[in-house]
Amino acid sequence: MRSGAEAWLGIDLGTQGVRALLATVDGTVVGSGSAPLRHGRREGARHEQEPGEWWEAVCAAARQALPAGCRVSGLAVCGTSGTVLLTDPAGKPLGPALMYDDGRAGAEAAGLREDGLAVQDSWALPKVLWLLANGGGKVTHQPDVINARLAGHPVPTDSSHALKTAYDLGRDAWPEIPGVPADALPDVVRPGTRLGEVCPAAAEATGIPAGTPVIAGMTDGCAAQIASGALRPGAWNSVLGTTLVLKGAAAEPVHDPAGVVYNHRAPDGGWLPGGASSAGAGVLAARFPGADPAALDARAAAFEPSNAVAYPLVSPGERFPFRRPDATALLLGDPVSDADLWAALLQGVGFVERLCLDYLHHLGAPLDGPLTFTGGAARSAYWNQLRADILGRPARVPRQTEPALGMAALAAHGTGAAPTLADAADRMVHVRTVLDPRPDRTARFTEPYARLLDGLQARGWLPGPVAAHARARLEGNTAGS
Repeated sequence: MRSGAEAWLGIDLGTQGVRALLATVDGTVVGSGSAPLRHGRREGARHEQEPGEWWEAVCAAARQALPAGCRVSGLAVCGTSGTVLLTDPAGKPLGPALMYDDGRAGAEAAGLREDGLAVQDSWALPKVLWLLANGGGKVTHQPDVINARLAGHPVPTDSSHALKTAYDLGRDAWPEIPGVPADALPDVVRPGTRLGEVCPAAAEATGIPAGTPVIAGMTDGCAAQIASGALRPGAWNSVLGTTLVLKGAAAEPVHDPAGVVYNHRAPDGGWLPGGASSAGAGVLAARFPGADPAALDARAAAFEPSNAVAYPLVSPGERFPFRRPDATALLLGDPVSDADLWAALLQGVGFVERLCLDYLHHLGAPLDGPLTFTGGAARSAYWNQLRADILGRPARVPRQTEPALGMAALAAHGTGAAPTLADAADRMVHVRTVLDPRPDRTARFTEPYARLLDGLQARGWLPGPVAAHARARLEGNTAGS
């Protein structure tokens, strides 16, 4: 990049590694870097990582991402939603972090639900209760550790990461939480708030210039949503990786008494509703280890629809579009070949995606804006078109979909380069492909989708009103009323 040109740094704290990306206001990526996280501990329900390794990886990734002569006008950090730890008053970690999928707080989650709180086992609040039962400290979310190291002092958490720790976004306040002392909870600010500046010690460690504004970030799912550009009411981003996550934008929160859909809050006060399924592309690797996806995609095209209908859960239990801890992967019918089974799994993910959108419509969520496909599975042109056909609506595939780009856009907004976050994303996010559904193909999938609805309802997993609502929309698309 030319000397002195403005750019913003986004940092993504992932499960397997840290990614840093430097982008200009028009979305041009001028530097990137990454570093692995190799020393986490997975044993049964336990999944921990050491915060010190996060910092080492941030330092390595940032140094790779920063070309000589660049001007870093701001940075923001995202982390995995539900990852939490305890720190001392100075912000020093008191032990390892419990990662987003650590399962040791199941009893605490069940107790919270008995008390009337709609929480899921993977959320941060049950883990906080588990941690505090084993010692005291300050509740801290993953990016807070990095932001504190960058600024050289403890910082508030952002309301996006605090959501699954029971922060009340409507009141902008912590509720009274039994078992959690008020002084153990951090101060909270909205995403996009300036937290401080990169201190000299952090500048020496990371290569990020001292004085660079540090902006409060959002969760990795919200960061991916920003990178998709789905920030105006009615727009949705479908992130298909190991599992499926849908996140959208709305003027008002989407209320869900079942607690399946939850709402983040955007920096401008708007709402970002969404949910995370346990179905997704991970089932392909589990059923076909070492397979060539492109070759199987080509063979699967002969099975539209497949001879079988699948609900392709990656692991037991479902969270969205219904919550059933006892749900297991489902296959109705008998595939005649590996290609047929592959087709059933691809189509099954599309059916889950459709059911998620039908459920959102059942709740009154706005769905009339553009739909974007992101995530690792969006690299499959065949699967993208198949999903658009099943959903019966157009879909966009952006050129660059990394959560780190979303954080660069948030940093640009937080430092005043764009009046709103949506404006920043409009300038930085570019669409690579637009997929139009083929009506004849959409019609082919009506009957197998109805069969899946029947199968889910017969097992008691899908509530009757939701199934009825989805059936009423069988002849339409998933884009509106």
